[in-house]
Amino acid sequence: MKTDIVIVGAGPAGIFTALEMLRAGSKKKITIVEKGAAIENRRCPKVKTGKCMNCRPYCHITTGFSGAGAFSDGKLSLSYEVGGQLPELIGESYAQEMIDYTDKIYLDFGADSHVEGVGQSEEIKQIRLRAIKAGLKLVDCPIRHLGTEKAQMLYGDIEKYLLAHGVEILFGCSCENLILDGARCIGVSVEEKGVSKEILADRTVVATGRRGADWLEKLCGEHGIAHQPGTVDIGVRVEVRSEVMETVNRALYESKLVGYPEPFRNKVRTFCQNPGGFVSQENYDNELAVVNGHSYKELKTENTNLAILCSHNFTEPFNQPIAYAQKVGELTNMLGDGRILVQRFGDILNGKRTWQKELCRANVRPTLPDAVAGDITAAMPYRAMTNIIHFMQAMDQVVPGFAASETLLYSPELKFYSNRVKMDQDFCTNIQGLHCLGDSSGWTRGLMMASVMGVIMGQKLAKEG
Repeated sequence: MKTDIVIVGAGPAGIFTALEMLRAGSKKKITIVEKGAAIENRRCPKVKTGKCMNCRPYCHITTGFSGAGAFSDGKLSLSYEVGGQLPELIGESYAQEMIDYTDKIYLDFGADSHVEGVGQSEEIKQIRLRAIKAGLKLVDCPIRHLGTEKAQMLYGDIEKYLLAHGVEILFGCSCENLILDGARCIGVSVEEKGVSKEILADRTVVATGRRGADWLEKLCGEHGIAHQPGTVDIGVRVEVRSEVMETVNRALYESKLVGYPEPFRNKVRTFCQNPGGFVSQENYDNELAVVNGHSYKELKTENTNLAILCSHNFTEPFNQPIAYAQKVGELTNMLGDGRILVQRFGDILNGKRTWQKELCRANVRPTLPDAVAGDITAAMPYRAMTNIIHFMQAMDQVVPGFAASETLLYSPELKFYSNRVKMDQDFCTNIQGLHCLGDSSGWTRGLMMASVMGVIMGQKLAKEG
C-alpha cells in the first residue's frame, strides 16, 4: 500500500496534522493508522456495569479516534506556559501565536466560546497572594472547557470532516514497526484483523499519545532515533467537596499551582482540575490501571477532583523512567487487586489504612465507586509521598480545608512522557522522513499543545505540495 503521508495515531496531534493539511489546500494522500475504533463506536461498559471490565484488546477510554481526549473533560489550556516543553523548541511567542490559531479551529468546530479563568481579577489576586505566602506559584492560564460530552461531539465532527475530504482512516489497525531504508523511514508495518501488511509513505508521522510512549521509546532504541531520557510524573488524584474549592473554581476553574517542597525540592504541581467532576479509571495494554478525572458540561457531582503530580528526572546510568513509573503503578494495583486504591489524607498522616466503612460516613463520598479503600503509602515511593504531603499542606494555606482529614487520595496517577525525541524546529528527527508529535514525542502534555504541534506539522507538510 502506498500513500504520501502516513500518520500513526488518531489523537489530537495526528488528526490536527491531517486537518491543517486539508485546510491549507494540500492534495497529498493522507492515511491515518489507529488501533482503536471510530469515535461513534467507542463505548465504555462501566456506564452499565458500574466497574471496569478491563476491555480487550484495548481500553476504549484511552484508545480510538481523538485518543484519551474524547473521554477527558476536554480542557484547552490557552497559555504557552502550560502543556510541556514545546515552546523551548519553537519559541514562546510562536507557541502562543499557534495556540491562538489552533483555538480558533476548535471554535470553528463548535467549542464553547466562554473562557474560564478571566474576568475575576480581584479574586485571582487574593488566590495568588495566598499562594505566594505558602511558597507556591500560581500559573495564569485561561481555560476553554469543552466538557466530556461536548468533546466527543466536537471530535466526532472533525472525524466526519476528515473522512469527507478524502483522509483514509484505518481503524482497528495496529502499527507494529517502522520500515527503514538505511537512515530513511519509508513507512510502517501494521496488523489489521490479523493480517500483516506494509504502508509505504514519503513522510511518516508518529503521534501515538501518552498511551504509546513506551512503544515509541522501544522504537527509539531499536532504530537509533536520537532521544534523551524524559520526565515521568508520579502522584495521586485528590477529591474534596466542591465547597472547599468554591472560590478557586469560580475564579479560575482550574488552579495551576507549582511548588518545590522541602526537603527534596522536586517540582510538584496540580493538574487537570475538575469542578463537579468524576474520578475515573483508565487501563493500559499491560493491564496497568491508573486513575484520572473528567467533568461534563451539564452533569455535575458534589465534589471537585484534581491531580497532584511529582516530577521525576533521572540521570545516568538509569534510562528507563517509564518502566520505573509502571512498577510503582503495578505495585499499587497489586494492593488493590487490580483496582484503584483510595485513602483518606488523615489516615496517611496517622499511619493507618482506610476502611470502606470509614468512607461511607464521611462528607466526601468517592465518585469512583469501585475504588478499593486501603493504604497507598505501602506502594508509593517515600520521596514522592513526602512531596505530596508537604504540597497538600501548602495547598491548604491557599484553599483552607484542602488538606482536611477526610480528603480522598486515589492512586496511582501516572503520566508517562516518552523519552524526549530530539528534533529540529521542523519536527525532523535524525531519521529522514520521520516526525514525532504530541505527548509520545515527549514535547507536549495535554490536548491543546498536542493539537498545536499537529497544526504546525500540517502546515509544513502542506507547503511541500
